[in-house]
Amino acid sequence: MSKILVAFATRNGSTREVAGAIAGTLRAADCAVDLRPAREVREPVAGWDLVVLGAPIYSGRWHSDAHRFLRRHRNELANVPVAVFGMGPRSGAEEGWQRSRGQLDRALAKRGWLAPVTIAVFGGVDPPKRRPTERRDLRDWEAIRAWAFGLPALVRSPTRSAPDSRPDRPLLGEPGGVPSDWLGPRET
Repeated sequence: MSKILVAFATRNGSTREVAGAIAGTLRAADCAVDLRPAREVREPVAGWDLVVLGAPIYSGRWHSDAHRFLRRHRNELANVPVAVFGMGPRSGAEEGWQRSRGQLDRALAKRGWLAPVTIAVFGGVDPPKRRPTERRDLRDWEAIRAWAFGLPALVRSPTRSAPDSRPDRPLLGEPGGVPSDWLGPRET
């Protein structure tokens, strides 16, 4: 049974909900999962078979708790596969998806030592202060569960890369659902 840590940073709770859906999918696949806020993970992560780290992107920046998590566990994460997701655009325009992926890529590039086994951007949610009739929610739960479903295979073979990490592929979580070739990792 794979041991997977799902760590998340959140401001208004939507990333916690996505992390919860990922954890639920992994548990259904018979993985032992620990779902925790990234800022609360103080103990070593070297004992995990996979670390999943997710955080929202606000004003072009990935949540600071995610950056702190990576700094705190840098040495250990060199030996543990890491999957990363970001909560991105709140509008369905292609430009917004590309901008969010670029912002996440720039945030991860600051950690040149980090080589995620997969990266995804999921749609974001308007903050709760907006009136409920105006609030946008671009989270694609089917795409989120499909991405999570492929994670256990990355534990078994962390050298594989998922199709969503290639720039010539549609971004996972785009309107229209899961890219047709993303049903799990494959050899590249």
